[in-house]
Amino acid sequence: MKRFIAAMLAGTMIFSLAACGSQPSDGGVETTGTKTESTTSSEGTTATAKPVELNVTTTFAGEDGNAQNFKNAVKAWCDETGNTVADTSATSDETFKTRVITDFETGSEPDVLFFFNGADANSFIEADKVVSIDEIRAEYPDYASNMNDDLITDSLVDGKKYAVPVNGFWEAMFVNKEVLDAAGVEVPGADYTMDMFKEDCQKIKDAGYTPIAAALGNIPHYWWEYAIFNHDTPENHVQVPAGIEDAASWVDGMLDIKELYELGYFPDNTLSATDDETFAMFVDSKAAFLIDGSWKVGGIVSACQSDPEDASTLDADKLANFTVTYVPGNGDRKATDLIGGLSMGYYITRKAWEDPDKRAAAVDFVSYMTSDELVPVFAQHTASALKNAPAVDESQFNALQIEAMDMMSGVTSLTGAVQDIFMGDCRVTTFDGMPEIVTGKLDAAEAVEEGLKLYHAQQ
Repeated sequence: MKRFIAAMLAGTMIFSLAACGSQPSDGGVETTGTKTESTTSSEGTTATAKPVELNVTTTFAGEDGNAQNFKNAVKAWCDETGNTVADTSATSDETFKTRVITDFETGSEPDVLFFFNGADANSFIEADKVVSIDEIRAEYPDYASNMNDDLITDSLVDGKKYAVPVNGFWEAMFVNKEVLDAAGVEVPGADYTMDMFKEDCQKIKDAGYTPIAAALGNIPHYWWEYAIFNHDTPENHVQVPAGIEDAASWVDGMLDIKELYELGYFPDNTLSATDDETFAMFVDSKAAFLIDGSWKVGGIVSACQSDPEDASTLDADKLANFTVTYVPGNGDRKATDLIGGLSMGYYITRKAWEDPDKRAAAVDFVSYMTSDELVPVFAQHTASALKNAPAVDESQFNALQIEAMDMMSGVTSLTGAVQDIFMGDCRVTTFDGMPEIVTGKLDAAEAVEEGLKLYHAQQ
């Protein structure tokens, strides 16, 4: 396993995934596994006594950064167990979600599914088409025992846990150190507050730079979320207020963004600029701070390459200008309380569980894919639910990824994004309406109240 992990990180294994182990090679030689004895994976679960083919669907496909890692892992598992995998993975989008739901409705669901664990999973959980972790543990006590159960998301249907997570996400604050140095500002730390942040922003503005890279007229999402979070707690943030009388944190959050706008801390064209334009300001050392998600690490790294598609062209000195740290806190929310979570995981379907030939293989496959050794390969600088994540070989990661890992080691809590619940037309008055709010053309309380009314009317 250790040799395999190293090979994955180095990216030296290249092959085709389709029905791994059962497709002829280029030379026409059949490579079907011939193992018929029981085999044991790295997690100690016993694979089936005879080779089986598992139907597996994930989002590790297309341009997903873990697509090749998934191919490598599947190939290794097939080689180890003698089983095969028929893969129908596809890039995650609404079409993919619809396809998965339709497959369950028509009885065409896979044996193992890597999918969302929120409202998107409600229909097949309600239909008893997937098996809970507790039910699996009744027969396989060590199933997902390497995970912190508190970090495994509960189903919205029955409060049970179904999906074993691999990698998650976080939202934090990226920093252009070149701009901070020019303004005489220190890189923020774990005790950073909004008052400290505003003082630093003023210094940065006085030095001739833009403090905050954000397009409030295009993508106000991250500031919207954290501005509200700064008036909530990790315990109550993911709760949509019943009405305006309970929405003081939301109104105060909008007013905080308005204050930052009035102080001149956003780009001059923040109301008309695109997110791509303000991101370019950040990477071009014209702006100091950028709140975004863990996925932005790749974008910053690509911006430091002469060829965005070729990692070997990375300018390490340019990348050294960037780091990532905590979003300034306020009130009961510490800076180290981040928005993030584990929004996807591996499900075992009822179809596979009730198939005597596939049950053990499905358990073994998920255990392998969520092992202590393999999860860090997928999670890298993002979040995971491992109880004891092994040390990583830092030589396999770039400087920004390593700094992201260091940042995550100091996180005190991960809280889901309430905007992921507050979706649709109800967001228009505060998302699309952000320019009107910050310029005083729309009262913040009225904007929030209208959004809440629309939200509750849809429930």
